[in-house]
Amino acid sequence: MNATERDLRLEMLNSLLTTPHRQLEQVAELHKMMVELDPIFYGHLAVWYRGNGDVRDHQEVFTANLLTSNLTEHRHAGFSMLQEFPPYQVARIVDFLKVHRGKVPRSTRTAVRRYLQKREKNHAFFDKAALRGRKAMKHLYASLHIKPSTRADAVLFKDNPPEDSMAFQLKLLALASSPLEQAQLIVEHQIPYTVAIGAIRQLTPTVLVALINAMSPQEVINNLKSLKARGALDNPQVKALINEKLDQAQSSSRVSALKSRVAANVSQLDQETAARLERVMDEQVKLRGKITKPTALLVDKSSSMDSAIDIGKQIAALISGVTEADLVVYAFDTMPYPVQAAGRNLSDWEKAFQHIIAGGATSIGCSLEAMRLRKQLVEQIILVTDQGENTAPYFDDAFDAYCNQLAVKPSVVIVKVGYSYDWLERKLKERQVQVDTLTFAGDYYSLPNLVPLLSRPSRLELLMEILETPLPVRHDS
Repeated sequence: MNATERDLRLEMLNSLLTTPHRQLEQVAELHKMMVELDPIFYGHLAVWYRGNGDVRDHQEVFTANLLTSNLTEHRHAGFSMLQEFPPYQVARIVDFLKVHRGKVPRSTRTAVRRYLQKREKNHAFFDKAALRGRKAMKHLYASLHIKPSTRADAVLFKDNPPEDSMAFQLKLLALASSPLEQAQLIVEHQIPYTVAIGAIRQLTPTVLVALINAMSPQEVINNLKSLKARGALDNPQVKALINEKLDQAQSSSRVSALKSRVAANVSQLDQETAARLERVMDEQVKLRGKITKPTALLVDKSSSMDSAIDIGKQIAALISGVTEADLVVYAFDTMPYPVQAAGRNLSDWEKAFQHIIAGGATSIGCSLEAMRLRKQLVEQIILVTDQGENTAPYFDDAFDAYCNQLAVKPSVVIVKVGYSYDWLERKLKERQVQVDTLTFAGDYYSLPNLVPLLSRPSRLELLMEILETPLPVRHDS
């Protein structure tokens, strides 16, 4: 793999970090470019991202492109991957193909038919899918002209569900007169919170316990704001059950690393619950890898860089929990400000950054110059900045001096914020420095994607890991 090939593939990987959530037009164009650059690498990247990436838009478009690939291995992989999505994402994949490909290939229709029939054969599996994704399931049957089974037809289209179905039990739940009866129905039939909540007129602690027992750790995190609004955190027994679910979330393979932090931010939770959510995020990030190389995080605090300061706190909290080597943190305008936290949680970094206020001119290189003078040796640098710089020492000059004196050549990850430029990354590439970029556009769910970039010994090893990720095989049994 020569340098040019590596650069193209790294550009593909870096570009996955640049697209904000829920903008499929941008995602479609980006993936079109990737497929044209290197279709074979694209296939392995699609499978690797399914297990390591957080942005659902990318996962959906990857699968859609595999399903329509000219390579048989890709179509088989897409067929297999589609089976693992929830109904609403399968519907989005189908709609994406209609809009951006103008059709749904026969093999994809077969994949969706197999998807639906697999659920029809298992009544409990089907009932959960139908309750959580009723609109999506109906859309898949109708838009692809797939004939539902008699039971599926009764549940989804005839609104006459059989008595052994969860949809029928939901109707009974709406008619139940006592909290005990409601709780028994929820527990016995594992009725999902988001569905049950619309059928219950009054939520008592007994009903809340039953609902939370039926929830997965991720569902508890997703619905914390709703649970809090309904008094769930005010009842000791109910709160203890929520805490138990949050503890389980630390090791669950089906929990998003950053959703816990978002939940903590929007729900205005008490200190204990917020701390548990922080631990969930820390443990989930650890599953992505450990950072073993000394690392510097340099955060731009010059004029209008309030967003950089906020993102810097988030990244510091994100990586400090998985960093086994030294972590050096500075904020800078024309002066470097060392930042040290008493712990590794976001609250600790919030406190450490509390007096860092945006203002002043910009010398991106001043922090690196301070590190040179203090002989703080690192092997990788994260810059959170718009790359605008108007005061010496300039970063490229400071970088040369740092490398010469400390006999090291760190790789650089630039997290681009605001109306960013590209002149700094171009200057570093001219010096053959390994530069990766992440354009932050408000999507905090993309930040954990930094960990794979920072935790691998080299970018080449990360590319090799992706290429060695096997494509799933279609099983027709």
